[in-house]
Amino acid sequence: MSLKRKAAEAAATATKKTKPNTSITSFFGAPVSKPKPAIADFSKETWVSSLTDEQKTLLKLEIDTLHDSWLPYLKDVFLSPQFLELKRFLDKEIKGGKTVYPPFKDVYSWSRHTPLNTVKAVILGQDPYHGPNQAHGLCFSVLPPTPAPPSLRNIYIALKNDYPDFEKPPKNGGLLTPWSDRGVLMINTCLTVRRGEANSHAGKGWETLTQKVIDTVARERKQGVVFLAWGKPAEGRVKGVDAKRHCILKAQHPSPLSAHRPPGFANCGHFKKTNEWLVEKYGEGAEIDWNLNVDPEKAGH
Repeated sequence: MSLKRKAAEAAATATKKTKPNTSITSFFGAPVSKPKPAIADFSKETWVSSLTDEQKTLLKLEIDTLHDSWLPYLKDVFLSPQFLELKRFLDKEIKGGKTVYPPFKDVYSWSRHTPLNTVKAVILGQDPYHGPNQAHGLCFSVLPPTPAPPSLRNIYIALKNDYPDFEKPPKNGGLLTPWSDRGVLMINTCLTVRRGEANSHAGKGWETLTQKVIDTVARERKQGVVFLAWGKPAEGRVKGVDAKRHCILKAQHPSPLSAHRPPGFANCGHFKKTNEWLVEKYGEGAEIDWNLNVDPEKAGH
């Protein structure tokens, strides 16, 4: 029996007692409400043409690699003095010979794997991995052949507790793109880091942007999604989220430094709880298949 099927059956009792509030079609299809006029009328081409030459240069990464579904909601942050200064800082880092992770082409990979209208759940991370061949724009995820880091291995343990037939990636890998492709937005608070220096890009402006991403999901995914907040910093990020509309799950961080403190991250049950909430609210078929035994070449990154 598949993991996805088990998730549906686990929530069967709840779905019988409570009829889903909306159809799965409305959840995955068009936006559940009419966008604000400013968003509905947004034209990327017109917006880009309105930028100064310096802004076009500084925001080339955003223009070229951010998924279009996110741009109308984030464009004002991009034009803020703080964010433009962040982009100048990153330019100086590269010109000064610093190695920055993830590779710039992957900084916004979270947006391309999980467009706004596909978000079902959000996993919040903190700082990107700062070693080579690790970070690629999705929190907790690492590129093959890099083995799963300690925090991710603890996530696997929690998953195995929820679903005994959970399958990890081949060769003890840590590529989580299958989750993001299934509607799990996986975003760090800070989107870049200097090689070998944890938190080296913290406080430079990424935090304002990523908080806007979280706030946008909370506001625009009106039917409700699941927020998985692990650790105090992540809990702080979801303080403004409407807990009546959305499901907010909190636990300690899966890092070895905190994962084993009682009650223990391994026992948080978040993956099963996520699926039970999605099935109860949207019906069978809304649950997430958490298995990761996928060919990395097919999963993409």
